[in-house]
Amino acid sequence: MTLWIILGIAALFVLWIIGVYNGLIRRRNQVKEGWSDIDVQLKRRHDLIPNLVESVKGYMKHERELLEKITQFRSKAVDAQKSGDTKEMGKLEGALGGMLGQLQIAVEAYPDLKANTNVAQLMDELSDTENKIQASRRFYNGQVRDFNTKIEVFPNNLIAGSMKFTKFEFFEIEDAKERENVKVSL
Repeated sequence: MTLWIILGIAALFVLWIIGVYNGLIRRRNQVKEGWSDIDVQLKRRHDLIPNLVESVKGYMKHERELLEKITQFRSKAVDAQKSGDTKEMGKLEGALGGMLGQLQIAVEAYPDLKANTNVAQLMDELSDTENKIQASRRFYNGQVRDFNTKIEVFPNNLIAGSMKFTKFEFFEIEDAKERENVKVSL
């Protein structure tokens, strides 16, 4: 009788470990899916930028420096994305988003450019992409929070630690200036 109780407890313990492990795998895959969503939207942003820059170059002679910076940061962001450096990518993407906000404000200052249907369509697509990036970041960070919590709570932390599950980094804006609203002065 005692043997059956010990075997029953051992079986429950093994089932519990399997449940925790499968839960951790499920959460880890959700984090990866969240990152993939960000990756897709950043790729879309990176594809839109050259078209937008080319469309506005002729009109915006005074903002050439801004256009060059946008092109430069886009290139650096693509490199960081390829290397998988999430911390650097977050920093560069935050800076790029801020510059794109400045570009949107600059476009407003050029009535002919603002009326150009190609530029208007690209600006709308870029704005939509920025909204999707924000939504993807929120989803990803929520998944990271849930995963990190799951591997830190007792008794899951015993299983997670022994099976080498590690925390994921949040996708955050590094520079506090990038959190501030863009100032518009007319």
